[in-house]
Amino acid sequence: MTTDHTPSRACYQHGCSRPECKQADYQYMSRLRLERHRGQRRRCDSTQTRHHIERLLAAGWTQAQIARAAGLAHRTVGAVEAGTANVSKRTALAILSVLIGPAPTDTRDVDATGTTRRLRALAVIGWPIEQLSPQLGIYPTALGNIARGELRNVRATTAHAVALLYQHLIRQPGPSDRSRILASKKGWHGPAAWDDIDDPSEQPEETDARILNFHERAALRREEIIHLAWHGDTPEQIHARLGGEVSISTVRQIVLEWRTGQKRQRKQPERSAA
Repeated sequence: MTTDHTPSRACYQHGCSRPECKQADYQYMSRLRLERHRGQRRRCDSTQTRHHIERLLAAGWTQAQIARAAGLAHRTVGAVEAGTANVSKRTALAILSVLIGPAPTDTRDVDATGTTRRLRALAVIGWPIEQLSPQLGIYPTALGNIARGELRNVRATTAHAVALLYQHLIRQPGPSDRSRILASKKGWHGPAAWDDIDDPSEQPEETDARILNFHERAALRREEIIHLAWHGDTPEQIHARLGGEVSISTVRQIVLEWRTGQKRQRKQPERSAA
């Protein structure tokens, strides 16, 4: 009788003699040796991660709640809390992304419409799922499913976390032009398209979307320039940070207006005497 078999290194380590499992082990060790040669490490000391779990437990969380918030298996969190010496960098990042605070009490499922629209809107302004994932402590695969509209409902805690991050990032253009292009091709809508982003019956505003996006982007860039200037960056440093998307003369003018509190006087068309 034959059984389904998936080649893996773990299978080889348990005594499997199949060539494909041996090859899986060989490939894993080859990658590991190459990473070590380059000075790269897949794992790190678990002390900081374990202390973070302990602080969450002291705040009233359970291991299951931590695992759910981090997008990890329950046994993974349990192993770290029990004293595992090393932990993968991915696991450490997921656990450390869970904010210290009261344990979540809302386990309801809520309509996913608002969460889906927020993820799509962030993608439109340059925030890809891969960069949102660590900040939310949710695996990219799970966030991708929500953004694509594959889920009708999400946990209330997930909806709340996405809403908070959305409010934080909505005024900060993301770094990914690829995200903007892909979101546009998919027909996704930016933040300005919605009056009530959580209302499933609402239709996005379609009027002159290109002009709307242009002005929205210009306003966001202006706020980003002022933010960087407030932190002490020179116009030249700001211009470099923005990757040349805004001319150095524009950056200097915006910084000057911010410092003096006076907007430049633009030339007005001459009017004939009445």
